[in-house]
Amino acid sequence: MMDLSAFFEQIWLARAVILKGLGVTVSISLLSIVIGSMLGVLVGLALVYGNRVLRFVVRAYVDFIRGTPVLVLVLASYYVLSTIGIELGPFQAGVLALAVFCSSHVGEIVRGGLQAIPTGQTEAAKAIGLTFGQTFAYVLWPQALRQFLPAWVNTSAEMVKASTLLSVIGVAELLLRTQEIISRNFMSLQFYFVAGFLYFVINYGIERFGKYVERKTAVPS
Repeated sequence: MMDLSAFFEQIWLARAVILKGLGVTVSISLLSIVIGSMLGVLVGLALVYGNRVLRFVVRAYVDFIRGTPVLVLVLASYYVLSTIGIELGPFQAGVLALAVFCSSHVGEIVRGGLQAIPTGQTEAAKAIGLTFGQTFAYVLWPQALRQFLPAWVNTSAEMVKASTLLSVIGVAELLLRTQEIISRNFMSLQFYFVAGFLYFVINYGIERFGKYVERKTAVPS
């Protein structure tokens, strides 16, 4: 009972630090998912509709990024870019690395979703005089979205988990803040459990958002 009361006391004392770390984790995750998803849509479009040269370049980009560990991308964004005159803070470098990694995966997801749509859909849109933009917005995108939404949710959850790697470049996200607290009170198991629970809450929120979009885009039966 004394141990439990001591734990709650430490939680109360560390509440501000935990909330700050949680805020940084949510900010990094949200920015990397949003930016990475927007870039990923462009990557997917280039893979499907680009000319041969563009497809080759984008394919090389996707394969290289997907084959590179996230930690390497994080370290490269922070240390390598500074050697060529691009100075980024830890937060900006972390968001860049995660967004780039996210874009490669979302690009493949979008490519698969678009290529799964029968070509007759595009031909029918052309037959009634729709431009490519109108065809994409009203015919292709809604169908592709329903197909790749579950995979996008998984990728977004991976970005949240990958944000823990940013502690190596000094980003004070949730994991680093938790480790700082543990170094003072030595309650490793308890506070790692708290951190794990908070990461679960973030990813559960992403899952529920994905379910909400899935319901909104579902075809009425």
